Amino acid sequence: MTVRPLPPLIGLAHGSRDPRAAVVIGQVMDAVAVMKPGLRAIPAFLDLSEPDLCSAIAAARAAADFDTAIVVPLLFTDAFHATVDVPTAVGNAQLDTGVALRLAGILGMGEEVLLALEESAARAHIAAHEAILLYAVGSSRDSANAAVHDLARRWSERRLGPVWAGFGTVGSPSAAEVLDRATEEGRRIGVVPLFLAPGLLLDQVTRSAAQIGAEVAAPLGTALGELVLMRYLEALATSP
Repeated sequence: MTVRPLPPLIGLAHGSRDPRAAVVIGQVMDAVAVMKPGLRAIPAFLDLSEPDLCSAIAAARAAADFDTAIVVPLLFTDAFHATVDVPTAVGNAQLDTGVALRLAGILGMGEEVLLALEESAARAHIAAHEAILLYAVGSSRDSANAAVHDLARRWSERRLGPVWAGFGTVGSPSAAEVLDRATEEGRRIGVVPLFLAPGLLLDQVTRSAAQIGAEVAAPLGTALGELVLMRYLEALATSP
């Protein structure tokens, strides 16, 4: 009996002008592959970084051909990228490559993400009584920003210090406003990014945090490898 190989996992990230971001996404995919022997885990990007989805599929097929793959969007919220950009990219890639692509769920902001954030804060030596800026990119969709605020509320309920959501692009309050609030209230504050990889937005808040002596935790990176694999396996279980 021939055992059919597992369809590759393609981790589809937004992309960044910062080359460090693509390196970390590649590390996440490497970590996922180690967790599931026989699984090929391939990085791809919507914009700004290479390879795009079609190029990633073509390069992977050159090494070992396949006719199906599962795309895991490396995104936290149901914002425009998750609901429009990703389905569009997947649909176009199917037409261009002839590979049947199944779309898995986004990473989301469930318990797995919250645990990773807590561990990230601990590694940055952010004390339990200090406030935390939960730093997210931000979205033009109010529901996506509201989900980040809800995550901050859930985290606040299980620690001594408050957790305040703040955003780097659109959304209220801005990260700068949250840092100003901490200063006005005389609170120590640490910054924990809801980011998978480093980038220019994270550099920006790091500079602001340094001015008030605030610690900044590292992006989540490979700590979410198990969650990426979980989303893949969920999609695989429902594949026809």
